[in-house]
Amino acid sequence: PNGTADPARTTPADPAPPPVVVGAAGRDEDLWTRTRLRRDTHGITFRTEPGPLVDADGRPGPPPLVVVPDLPRLSVAGMRAAVQLLGADVAVVERSGLRRTVRPRARWLAVCRSADAGRLSRHLLDRFAVRLPVPDLALPPPEQVLAGLPPAWRTAAVRGVPPVPVTDEALTRVQKLLGPDAGVRRELALARLARTVAALDGEPSAVAGHCDTAARIIGLTVPSTPPGPEPGPGPAERPSAGATPSTVRTRRPGGEGRRPSPADRTLLETGPAEGIGGGPGGTPAGPGTPFPEDEPAGPRDATPLRGPGRRASGPALARGPVIGTRRATDLRDLAYVRTVREAAVHQRVRRTDRFTIAPSDLHSHVRAGAPERVLTLLLDHTCRDGDWDWQDSLAPFLQWAYTSRATVQVIEVGAADAKDELRAQSFAARSVLDPQVLAALYRPAGRASPLAHGVELAAHALRRTFRQHGTGPAEAWLVVVTDGRGNIPLRASHTGRLTGTVAAAGVEDAVEAAARIGAMDRTRLHVAVVDPAREPYGDLPFVLADSLGATVVQGRSGAGGDGER
Repeated sequence: PNGTADPARTTPADPAPPPVVVGAAGRDEDLWTRTRLRRDTHGITFRTEPGPLVDADGRPGPPPLVVVPDLPRLSVAGMRAAVQLLGADVAVVERSGLRRTVRPRARWLAVCRSADAGRLSRHLLDRFAVRLPVPDLALPPPEQVLAGLPPAWRTAAVRGVPPVPVTDEALTRVQKLLGPDAGVRRELALARLARTVAALDGEPSAVAGHCDTAARIIGLTVPSTPPGPEPGPGPAERPSAGATPSTVRTRRPGGEGRRPSPADRTLLETGPAEGIGGGPGGTPAGPGTPFPEDEPAGPRDATPLRGPGRRASGPALARGPVIGTRRATDLRDLAYVRTVREAAVHQRVRRTDRFTIAPSDLHSHVRAGAPERVLTLLLDHTCRDGDWDWQDSLAPFLQWAYTSRATVQVIEVGAADAKDELRAQSFAARSVLDPQVLAALYRPAGRASPLAHGVELAAHALRRTFRQHGTGPAEAWLVVVTDGRGNIPLRASHTGRLTGTVAAAGVEDAVEAAARIGAMDRTRLHVAVVDPAREPYGDLPFVLADSLGATVVQGRSGAGGDGER
């Protein structure tokens, strides 16, 4: 939530505007501006008006609602908008043909998987003052939710509450509760929540007790009762400030075996507590903390608000995988199934003899941004022994993928925990920060090396990448880390059965499959082979690189282990 309720602007008679949905395909042009076609005395004119994020600001009625269905997949433009608007008193919008100063009133509602919160920027997460764990996205009926609130709070929420000041004592308590390393946004969020609690209690100002109540609401551990005057008494049905309302669960010493009373029940009976963070199984990173992202399970993007580079030429429409549909604004990239379904709903009302599709039925595809740069990794785990860490050799390529926001395709050969040791395995990741990529770099080695099948999968992935999105990415890298000693023929990988003598069939099949990649267009594709310098057969990586048309990168100096497979 952003801001507080304004009783002067919120009345039951005012209709609520439709929610604004911001997803992975949101652009600055769609969020901040809107182009209108108007007819006047001089003909048809185009006019630039405020977009859905700011057009309702300054108007009477309820504040608009902005819905983010998947916060980790939010576009860079959507992240920038959230950082600029959430918690801001004033926002200035300057776009082509539009300059406007607004007071943001929108309320933001976002959904984030527990396993992904640790990889998001704290600048974005700290904008959301209230977090609610909702397993399976199942909420009880509104009547059941509101029944857990104190009667005074329900009454105050209906009629609206004015903002109350925050005392210096409360600000000191906020800093003590959050610690010295908390950011300013996190302190502001807790102080605003304490101010809301004080307003709902009918108190003239927020004091330290209200901060303790706000901390318990968000799941923060309250170490001790702060010294100082307690909040003044209110009406009989009001809970005292600092005491835990029926919407908050508290831990009482020595009461672990006691059955919770109705006053100790949580507002939402959602089962065991579930932390929102990157811990295993969705568990919190630490006891008593509502901010598990402070200890993320994986690395974060250092520049989350900077978009990847885009080409100025080439087809820009109908690129990228389809992630949804929306109402069409033109006739390009129409979603035919969604359009027919929408028209079928209204056929009985229209009462026409033939199936009719109206302009309001048209829907178009929503597509994620097409990747401009792609990194394909082929990792042969059997070539990595105990005295060589291939991460040093892969660091330049991983750094390139990170700085250019490249998507990653990882193909693994010879892993000990492979589902089928006769076949290579592959997966796609949005970036090198995906935990799967880091796990693939340190997977233990097995016995079989289906190198030919891995090279074949790499060729299929590259062809699919260059054919799927128009003219394909602007640049792609294929990095192969192997000693060339494939011991599984390609036929065995296809059939799943290994029969007869292998001999050099696995190596020959790998070289033959590599020749198909060597014949691809090399204006945008770069290929490199990392040589682990293993003996015997130390020339096999060079034979494979020659078939791929690749450059050879020295993996380590000196000779490695001489074990054969």
